[in-house]
Amino acid sequence: MTTTQDTNNNSTPPSSPTQLLLSNSDPDPTHSYQVSYHHGPRPGLKDRPFLLLFSLFLLSTFLFGILAALHRNPNSFQISSFVYDPTSTSCLLINPTSSSSFSPPISINNSSSTSFNSSSSILLKNLTWTLMTTLILSIPIVLFVLFLLKHYTKQVVYVSLPLFVVVPVLVFLYCFIACTFSPTCRVSFSLGHRVLVLAVVFFIIGLVAWLFVVNRHRVELTVRIIKVASDALCKNLGLFLVLPALGFGLFIYCVSIAVFLGLARLNGEIVVQEEDGEFDCVWKQDGWVPAYNAMAIFTMLWSYLAMAEAQVYVISGTIAQWYFSKGDSTLRRSIRSSLRNAFGPSSGTICLSGLLSCVVRMVRAAIDNARREDVTGTVNLMLQFCVNALVTAFDFLNKFTITFAAITGEAYCTSAKMTYELLRRNLLSAVIVETVSTRILAAIVLVLSAIYAVVVWAILKLGSNLGATELYSVAAVAWVVLMVVLGFFVHVFENVIHTIYICYAIDKDKGEVCKQDVHEVYVQLHITRNCAYPLIARTRLVV
Repeated sequence: MTTTQDTNNNSTPPSSPTQLLLSNSDPDPTHSYQVSYHHGPRPGLKDRPFLLLFSLFLLSTFLFGILAALHRNPNSFQISSFVYDPTSTSCLLINPTSSSSFSPPISINNSSSTSFNSSSSILLKNLTWTLMTTLILSIPIVLFVLFLLKHYTKQVVYVSLPLFVVVPVLVFLYCFIACTFSPTCRVSFSLGHRVLVLAVVFFIIGLVAWLFVVNRHRVELTVRIIKVASDALCKNLGLFLVLPALGFGLFIYCVSIAVFLGLARLNGEIVVQEEDGEFDCVWKQDGWVPAYNAMAIFTMLWSYLAMAEAQVYVISGTIAQWYFSKGDSTLRRSIRSSLRNAFGPSSGTICLSGLLSCVVRMVRAAIDNARREDVTGTVNLMLQFCVNALVTAFDFLNKFTITFAAITGEAYCTSAKMTYELLRRNLLSAVIVETVSTRILAAIVLVLSAIYAVVVWAILKLGSNLGATELYSVAAVAWVVLMVVLGFFVHVFENVIHTIYICYAIDKDKGEVCKQDVHEVYVQLHITRNCAYPLIARTRLVV
């Protein structure tokens, strides 16, 4: 018992699990970085060259796009109206209406066309109203889910786990019975195939249920982690306004680049092409158009990933201010401060993170393409394995690096090194943030979306004249839309958990406790992850 406390200079015997874990962190006194949250304004631009590079790509994309719009060829849509003139050896525009008299008459069945238009208009009307209602209701649904997770976390989790098994079973049983009684489905889908699909589905559902049973000892810890994260998110509800606003701004930005890409295709001329002694008029694009397309697409992808990193930065900075705050007075401008840091001093860091993510995704796409082409050979397989390992390692490190940059205000490379050193010093290098919580949240999202789709199907069944196929289509669209919205909520929730985890690691590194309730939860995460280590033996000895 005495040796357990020898590593702590002038410290009292621990009286709680949090103090015990802090006392056993054994920080290296020679480490070169002292990690702490950076309060106040952050001077200077970090990773400035990458911000300049991104600005160069951005300005070039919009500048050449404007030039493409001004110098587009108005005859690009009238290629069929140009004919080769042997006298001038060029293409001349003929009257496009002169050939309209030679077009064959078109017979239209007015009754079938009217019936088709009527059914299409009914489907479009119901689909539009369903989408609008789903988007409007998604906001109170998200807030209601957050309220339940904060005040009734345990009940929500323990009720959702059985539903995650029961709802898919009921849905697939209904589909099996409906197909059995449907003559068309019964003919196209034999009984043997239906039984085989049902057996595979039940096997997958049983496997998922078994995974939950095996991890039942971690459910209580998961409940506490979700409760802490939901409490942090409830204190920063403004994130649900800022993050969609950033996404909408990105959408307008990408639409602008897409318009420029379409206008760039109209830059060219109609030239004469000889083939087998015959002359024809064809469209020839200007030589700079393919290069502009590549630059614009790369800029769009880079911007999308940079905005994703900026959203993570804003979430991390806001939650970090909540964690390290001494009172509610410092939380009033936390989101504004995070936005100012993200698009100010740390804008270069975000651009660098987005660029690295873009390169990694391009490499991963190349690997997937090679896998689809069945590229064989030992060297190729080893290369794919090594690249996949490096990509996975980068994703893991980058996930915490941008969060660390939001907390400390350091540059990207410094934040990556500090993240690794922080986790290593505190025996957390092998600890991955609790993933059961995000899986349970994903299960809750799936269950709620399925229940909502069933409700939409029942309402449309009673109040509309849609057929069976149209009913299922509209309900499926409503299910996908709500699942996307709730999936965004889970994404935000996951980033909140990661940020609190890093803040806890910073506290543990400094031997401080800024949020006692957070330490009481995350210390259990460390113990459950390292139950085979001597730390548990020391804990039992002291207690």
